[in-house]
Amino acid sequence: MQQKQMQIYAFDMNCVGHINHGLWTHPRDRSLHYTDLDYWVDLARTAERGKLDGIFLADIVGVYDVYKGSPGPVIEAGAQIPVNDPLMPISAMAYATQNLGFGVTVNTTYEPPFLLARRMSTLDHLTKGRIGWNIVTGYLDSAARAMGFEQLPEHDQRYDAAEEYLEILYKLWEASWDDGAVVCDKSRAVFADPSKVRAVSHAGKYYRMEGIHLSQPSPQRTPLLFQAGASARGQDFAARHAECVFIATPSPQAAKPTVDVLRRKAELNGRGAEALRVLSLVTVVVGRTEKEAQGKLEDYRRHASVEASLAHYSASTGVDFSKYGPDDPIEQTSTNANQSALAAITKEASRPVTLRQITDQMVLGSRMKPIVGSPEQVADRLAEWVSQGGVDGFNLARTVAPESLRDFVDLVVPVLQERGLFKADYAEGPLRQKLFGGSGRLPSSHPAAAFRT
Repeated sequence: MQQKQMQIYAFDMNCVGHINHGLWTHPRDRSLHYTDLDYWVDLARTAERGKLDGIFLADIVGVYDVYKGSPGPVIEAGAQIPVNDPLMPISAMAYATQNLGFGVTVNTTYEPPFLLARRMSTLDHLTKGRIGWNIVTGYLDSAARAMGFEQLPEHDQRYDAAEEYLEILYKLWEASWDDGAVVCDKSRAVFADPSKVRAVSHAGKYYRMEGIHLSQPSPQRTPLLFQAGASARGQDFAARHAECVFIATPSPQAAKPTVDVLRRKAELNGRGAEALRVLSLVTVVVGRTEKEAQGKLEDYRRHASVEASLAHYSASTGVDFSKYGPDDPIEQTSTNANQSALAAITKEASRPVTLRQITDQMVLGSRMKPIVGSPEQVADRLAEWVSQGGVDGFNLARTVAPESLRDFVDLVVPVLQERGLFKADYAEGPLRQKLFGGSGRLPSSHPAAAFRT
């Protein structure tokens, strides 16, 4: 029986500190250079050298100001603030590579769909079909206030609005220009056939628009669609629209129920279980030997910031953890933030979770313990995630940058390839074709296909 090959992405953000907070202070870390284009180009070249499927750039609009009722702790720690636009470095990274994919986060709540459609089509052209979009609706009140809202729209309402948002984008990407609209006939001075280009319109509860898509059809038309919502409503949304879904659970056993639900919901939507690729967030610390890896872990730990991690987690859940004592159980409350993050430590936990238990998990300044060991041990653990958790691959959080990615590429990737668990080379075609086969366009089972002319 042929072994399932995993997909692997480097997970990053256009900022100093991402996921594993405090590690920018390590003497070998170069993330202070995040404002330099050379930093991102070097990262892309390393990822492509390791045949990684892509670099996924997260984003957040707003600051984490729930912990201690202030943005001060994250500003001091550089925890995802300052944060620059994630789309800007992609053109340069794509120019420096040939096959590497790119996933980029853009928030539907604050970005007009007509302009986002053009921006993503432009990137799909410039990357030759290697762009993906991570669909998020946001969870920070600070972002809502900064964008002129009195407060963040209610959780399920944000997803209802996102459904309309996607419908507009599908119309623009898939229906505004026919496949044969662009003729480029110099002899007749005809660039495009007007009879094959049309305005699309939408009149709904949240959006109204009418217009011609400003970009000619790009290689994928609709970019590869990523999503990371883990609430029940988020899972419904992912099962309907997403092609790759990111999850964050502490173990393969914890991942399996989520994976099963996502696949079942995709089937109920008529797409089939294999329409989704489920990717788990992991942190890897690898050395040539287990002893070397453990030594590296202890070295890294001296720079990790539990305080910054608590500030991040407080914003994610909407709960100010500074108000809890070390052994106080975290209470289920009604918040408008990340519902699944709070549920995981309250109503879905098998026993009450205390603040001490949470901080004990924050080994490297994040909420999840890292995978630590030799290349063979790390490969064993990743294989367990696939076989026991049912995931299709991983989002690799950075630790000390770019050291952690180079270590993974140089030490772990060859072992995975030798075992047949990871590709030896890239497939041909646009990003969607590399991952799913076919033509590179969304399949007929996807709801976007209903809008094709």
